[in-house]
Amino acid sequence: MDQPTILIVDDDPDILKLIGLRLGAAGYNTVAANNGEEAMAAIALKRPDLIVSDLRMPAMDGMALLDAVHKLHPTLPMIILTAHGSIPDAVNATQRGAYSFLTKPFDSQELLQLVASALRMSGSHNASDVTNDDDWRSAILTRSPQMESLLGEAKLVAMTDASVFIQGESGSGKELLARAIHNASARKEKPFVAINCGAIPENLLESELFGHNKGAFTGAVSNHVGLFESAHGGTLFLDEIGDMPQPLQVKVLRALQERIIRPVGSTQDVNIDVRVISATHRALSDEMRAGRFREDLFYRINVVSLDIPSLANRREDISLLANHFVNIFNGKYNKDVQSFAPEALETLIAAEWPGNVRQLQNVIEQTIVLATTQIISVNLLEKALQETANTIIPLDMAKQQFEQNYLINILKATQGNVAQASKLAKRNRTEFYRLLERHHIQPNSFKNNN
Repeated sequence: MDQPTILIVDDDPDILKLIGLRLGAAGYNTVAANNGEEAMAAIALKRPDLIVSDLRMPAMDGMALLDAVHKLHPTLPMIILTAHGSIPDAVNATQRGAYSFLTKPFDSQELLQLVASALRMSGSHNASDVTNDDDWRSAILTRSPQMESLLGEAKLVAMTDASVFIQGESGSGKELLARAIHNASARKEKPFVAINCGAIPENLLESELFGHNKGAFTGAVSNHVGLFESAHGGTLFLDEIGDMPQPLQVKVLRALQERIIRPVGSTQDVNIDVRVISATHRALSDEMRAGRFREDLFYRINVVSLDIPSLANRREDISLLANHFVNIFNGKYNKDVQSFAPEALETLIAAEWPGNVRQLQNVIEQTIVLATTQIISVNLLEKALQETANTIIPLDMAKQQFEQNYLINILKATQGNVAQASKLAKRNRTEFYRLLERHHIQPNSFKNNN
């Protein structure tokens, strides 16, 4: 297990060496920087677990470094070193977000105690720990400082029961992050249940979430336990919550506020103990302004907000993820692909990746299937990139295609009988006709259609 990394920043080379020796002897990894600019470059290369910085430095001093760091990494702790005469400034630094300060000359044991305390507070593991503390996030591969900062925030929120709202593009790994939060929480031994609110028809989504009693509607031949109840004691992940119909938003809000649900067709409430993590690729601020998403529900689910960067904004992870997928698909397809040609790797890193990690996985799988050599060529990779780009369509278009196919299939089944079709779809006839008009579907064309 990697030990915590501590960035030491001081313009005095003797102090740098002394602190490095003390922390190194205690089992920590250390990185040294002579000033604030070097420190910011080191952080961009690899996010440390803690910063120990002098307050007085030329150019970018400790206070400016503190402000710059916390704009990018709000949870990254920082200990300020200061001469006795600058204690008021050090106190000011702690009020602005520094973890604590230490006066020079400092006692080594006091430094080590302060470092251990700061690492515990930030959710980092201590050098004396021997158990693997990173199992909770093992499914998320990254070397990106931006992602490491996000995971640090996720670890902190996992220690609480607060509702979490994850925002990110489709395919960026929102469910993986939700699972990681669950795995790091006190609920990890209980169920993790996930549902995509945009992939289930509205008339079925309520039953999936809250369950139903036998006879509640046509086809309800037995009692059905909903996902809120199935996740009791654990975590419920509501993916694409921005696509949830408004009538259901009211019921989800009641479930979160009162910790009770009522299955469809039941007169009895059911108590639930569920931590809700929700996610969407939509800008819910726009949805609220348009009246499509309830503000009260938004504030209930958005106690802590986490934003996953797109793959294009964490390009340092592309080769790492690509090689990981190569190993997976080598095993799946009994291949022995070893690496990428240099031009192929350059193409991977430069690609736009509108489908994010999911698209990258699909591209690598296709290249492994078609590879006839141990080296993936740039031509093979470009072919896979072109084909996956053509298969990825916007979510709104996918939903429109699903709705159109649904209407066509239900009219086929009823041979164009709109009254029967609208009843099966649980829509009144006027609304059903509007749907048909929207998709330019003529019900007469389905009459006597075998």
